[in-house]
Amino acid sequence: MAKNEMMQLEDMEELKKDMDALECELMKNHRIDPNLYLEYDVKRGLRDSAGKGVLTGLTEISDVCAYDLINGRRIPSEGKLYYQGINVNDIVDGLQGRKYGFEETIYLLLFGKLPNRQELDMFLNVMFELQCLSGRFVRDVVMKASNANIMNSMQRCILTLYTYDSNPENITAGNVLRQSLELIAKLPLISVYSYHAYRHFRRDETLYIRNPQKGLSLAENILLMLRPDGKYTELEAKVLDIALVLHAEHGGGNNSTFTTHVVTSSGTDTYSSVAASIGSLKGPRHGGANLKVQNMFADIKAHIHDWKNDEEIARYLQLILDKKVFDHSGLIYGMGHAVYTLSDPREVILKRFARALAEEKGMMDEFELYDRVERLAGKQIMEHRKVFKNVCANVDFYSGFVYSMLGIPEELFTPIFAIARMPGWSAHRLEELINTSKIIRPAYKYVGHHIDFQTLDER
Repeated sequence: MAKNEMMQLEDMEELKKDMDALECELMKNHRIDPNLYLEYDVKRGLRDSAGKGVLTGLTEISDVCAYDLINGRRIPSEGKLYYQGINVNDIVDGLQGRKYGFEETIYLLLFGKLPNRQELDMFLNVMFELQCLSGRFVRDVVMKASNANIMNSMQRCILTLYTYDSNPENITAGNVLRQSLELIAKLPLISVYSYHAYRHFRRDETLYIRNPQKGLSLAENILLMLRPDGKYTELEAKVLDIALVLHAEHGGGNNSTFTTHVVTSSGTDTYSSVAASIGSLKGPRHGGANLKVQNMFADIKAHIHDWKNDEEIARYLQLILDKKVFDHSGLIYGMGHAVYTLSDPREVILKRFARALAEEKGMMDEFELYDRVERLAGKQIMEHRKVFKNVCANVDFYSGFVYSMLGIPEELFTPIFAIARMPGWSAHRLEELINTSKIIRPAYKYVGHHIDFQTLDER
């Protein structure tokens, strides 16, 4: 080994020792006594002791309901989700024979009502015109510095769009609406093109870029741009459209939407706000949950011999709960929700479409395995935790399975969630700008010590 290489190696080893020492110092001095959270009644995660979110704002955009009020008591009920006062079940049921369900939902979330035929045609024309990226942007921004995490690529591209906007800092409602519609229309292109760039530059696979077609829905164009042959069935497009509708919005308290409110309240630009929300959704505790479900089921399939044997499945689920297998977290992913108890309405709807797609794809054995795990896991979790609160499957339980059946790669699972949630973020950003004027600033209680600087030992 050359002398210079040996010196560099020694320097790297010394640096690692120093960093390890700094990490120890960091951990030693940043641990807060957990009893202090009880002493000062701190709502950790902005939740009360029962896990219910602390009220921090008002919204008319959506309502997440899991209880009925009977004689002054909150009684658990089947979950209900409302977009601008309309039950999402009614929205989905009303889309029979129509392919622009997600676009109609975007209109509803932004403008407070479902569009009539004339309003929808006008809105679609606007979306078709905005659904494009210049060749220069694709070449100079999307294709450069590609990486495996498409959420990171989306953030970078969105922040760069700021420089392509002639009026990026204007936060009047009209300008933010224009920016929001552009981002809603362009986000599918950014995510799919970023994935193709990753495959080409990091995996040395063939690069193909297909432009979206006017007249197709956002769901259809995602499949068109993603697949090498650009082909898809009517059911595939319908199922993806429904999945986008179900993920479009879920109240102001979820982490990424609350991030939208917090960042918007500072008066910052739209591109910074959206990039921050994507950063929140990127977290595995939020948008990455469906990938966790997929990985868990891959493990289950590898270790269970008879997918139709309830006893064998239950034994393995117990091993997961006992932290003996899979990722040793003790969690059955896709089960349980912060608000819903008896059922998540999004999961109920998506399960119905997952079954139809599984029938078309010849994957009913896999679907029935999911169904069995869902049926068994809720009861086992309740018994394991010794709680009486019902544990239901959430929307993440079937969404990854649906995406897999659609041929959507795992790298795009969370980006698809971001594409779907962009209208909800936009509606909440506009609501924050129109209705409030104060920066969001909750308080943190200081529990450290005050030190007289002059009494410190010599350093």
